[in-house]
Amino acid sequence: MGTLYLVATPIGNLEDLSPRAVRILRAARLIAAEDTRQTQKLLSHFDIHTRLTSYFEHNKLTKLDSVLATLNEGDVALVSDAGTPAINDPGYELVRAALASGFDVRPVPGPSAPIAALTVSGLPTDAFLYLGFLPRKSSERHQFLSQVADLPYTLIFFEAPHRLLDSLDDIRAVLGDRSIAVARELTKLHEEVFRGKVSAARAYFTEPRGEFVLIVEGMKETESGKWAEEKLMAAIKNDRKIGKSAKDIASELAPISGWNKRDIYALVTLSDKEN
Repeated sequence: MGTLYLVATPIGNLEDLSPRAVRILRAARLIAAEDTRQTQKLLSHFDIHTRLTSYFEHNKLTKLDSVLATLNEGDVALVSDAGTPAINDPGYELVRAALASGFDVRPVPGPSAPIAALTVSGLPTDAFLYLGFLPRKSSERHQFLSQVADLPYTLIFFEAPHRLLDSLDDIRAVLGDRSIAVARELTKLHEEVFRGKVSAARAYFTEPRGEFVLIVEGMKETESGKWAEEKLMAAIKNDRKIGKSAKDIASELAPISGWNKRDIYALVTLSDKEN
């Protein structure tokens, strides 16, 4: 009876493939790969000749039986296009099926874009929440971001280059102008990490290219329990988007935010002028 190995592969720099990963990939009876063409380039570089089969989003359920059958004969290695399998890539269902069938499942740790970006972000790393790709539509992003706006944890997102600017606009509108680290093309030739406010990141990336990881500061609460200004401004902007008047916003937010109505009304007016 074989073992299912989840093998992390480089997110850019081929030197990041560990010696253990190379050994496991060589010894496995089968490698299940998200993109066999991409994985074949990696295997050729390291002179690995293990048999490949595709295992991606649209065939991951139909391939379960054949992968489990191979596990009865020997070890299987699961790899994604880049990084750690099952983190925003296919793998969860196979892990569940292998465990349910009594197979051993083991990690072969290595590159992971969310963790790599977090560690160099300069933002708190003691508590964080990884949320994958942001929704594609602005309205859905607003709703999604509103659900995590009050959380104190550092937030981690993936984003595509063609949606980056719109997503930064929505992050600022919902979460406020928080501190952010925008990591681009990690471990690759054009790697860079921008650190600053969301508004500054929006101005910096005028023509986004490459793969992005966004590390966003969590909500800060004041010691008195009064809402931080960025939290209040995010609530104001959300209420204005749905058509509430300045008077209604001030009345509704005053008792729950710790701010007085007059100051909230003034912030609503200021927000309207900025927009």
